Amino acid sequence: MIATKDWLKASWDAGKDMLTPFAGHSAGDAPAPTPLMVPIRALGPSYRERITQHLLQLEPADRYLRFGYAATDEQIRRYTEQLDFDRDEIFGIYNRRLELIAMAHLAFAEHPEHQQCAEFGVSVLKKARGRGFGARLFDRAIMHARNEGVNMVFIHALTENTAMLKIARKAGATVQRDGSESEAYLQIPPASFDTRMAEIVEQQFAEMDYRLKRQAKQFWDFLAGVQEVRQGVRHARHQSAE
Repeated sequence: MIATKDWLKASWDAGKDMLTPFAGHSAGDAPAPTPLMVPIRALGPSYRERITQHLLQLEPADRYLRFGYAATDEQIRRYTEQLDFDRDEIFGIYNRRLELIAMAHLAFAEHPEHQQCAEFGVSVLKKARGRGFGARLFDRAIMHARNEGVNMVFIHALTENTAMLKIARKAGATVQRDGSESEAYLQIPPASFDTRMAEIVEQQFAEMDYRLKRQAKQFWDFLAGVQEVRQGVRHARHQSAE
């Protein structure tokens, strides 16, 4: 049985890590606003369409970096339709309007002989760049991979995708370049009590954040509807007065 003091310490350490600021920079090396906490939520099959819409918002150059080719709308839809939520894990970051602004795909190997391996992919909308979301999603995915018994994570990226390769190198990954493509692989340690507690805390925090954002959005949508009705009534009064 886990001692209460050990449980509390692990819970505190997990929460403390979530409060650690991270340095993000925008174009021109100007410091970008950096949130203290980044709620990262695991996404299930019911969010398939939101994932599709997120990827469709990527600009042509970003689609090229994410998929390694100039993905069309049809290819993106085919990709999301084939997502296996039972095997893989999808993580997302939402803004206040509940728009999916960044997401990561942790794909686990299908072949039994490589079940301790996984591949990481990430995408961030242009308007959400410079805030370290890609790095935070990578950390979240690595934590989950450790807890699932994975010991090797791969990142297949174009060599020109410097942002993704920088995240991999900073984490200690070995990067091998082969012409226009690069392969990064990171060996990760086994799961621990701390990593399991950290994932539980982060997921609960993300769920709470999502519920609060949803309630706030519903409230403001309601007020906007009331305002629209009021404006309609005023307009009708002015029309009848004339």
